[in-house]
Amino acid sequence: MPSSPMSQLGVALRPRASTRPRANFEQSVARSSLRRVETKGLLFAEGDPVTHVFRVETGAIALYKVLADGRRQITDFAYPNDFIGLGAWGEHLVNAQAVKPTRLRCLPIGTLRQYASRDPMISFRLYEVLAAELAASRDHTLTICRRTALERVVGFLLGMSRRNEQKGKDPSRIDLPMTRGDIGDFLDLTTETVSRTFTKLRMLRLIELPSANQVKLADIDKLERLAEGEKKARGRRSQTKAMRQDPQRSASQGCLLGT
Repeated sequence: MPSSPMSQLGVALRPRASTRPRANFEQSVARSSLRRVETKGLLFAEGDPVTHVFRVETGAIALYKVLADGRRQITDFAYPNDFIGLGAWGEHLVNAQAVKPTRLRCLPIGTLRQYASRDPMISFRLYEVLAAELAASRDHTLTICRRTALERVVGFLLGMSRRNEQKGKDPSRIDLPMTRGDIGDFLDLTTETVSRTFTKLRMLRLIELPSANQVKLADIDKLERLAEGEKKARGRRSQTKAMRQDPQRSASQGCLLGT
């Protein structure tokens, strides 16, 4: 899975010598009020009016919706330097809950709009981040619908690994601020399935589990091949099944392939 698009705004708006508005924007964020949210505490709820944009300083936030049957579906996680609330207009469309004690900067939405109106590049970067967020949401939906439990968990871990690499950290050592239940709610799996999958990966010696909140990727290349291999294998099985059900289609494909 790709790293969260919410992190891209922080990178895009890093101050440069020749970009005074963006430097001022970053300073405004750094000077904005701090808010602390304890574990399981709500930053905001679905339907709350949008008054601020938030930047995570420490901790982590789960963004989720409550489904009609009462289940929770996490749509994304926000980590340090990620912005929250950019995609909302008028009122928040999701709930935001801390998965561990979290500190956030709170920038009034009016201040953000002022900077966006003064600097077209900030407006363009905001557009890019929102477009990337939409693309990530579509990719996440496809992941839940088409991938096996093993592929989902491996993909999640590889996404965390890539995030570490982008931030200059060890890509093989992952700190998980969330619980197995949170991961399950993100990947649409039960807590038991997530735990069994972690155990399976450990037994295959692909990961190590120094603690409940730490994972060491023992062989990133094998994990990537495992995820890719399962997708290819499933595709081959589906194609074989379709050919058996439709001999005429099988014959025509054989001609096209020159076999």
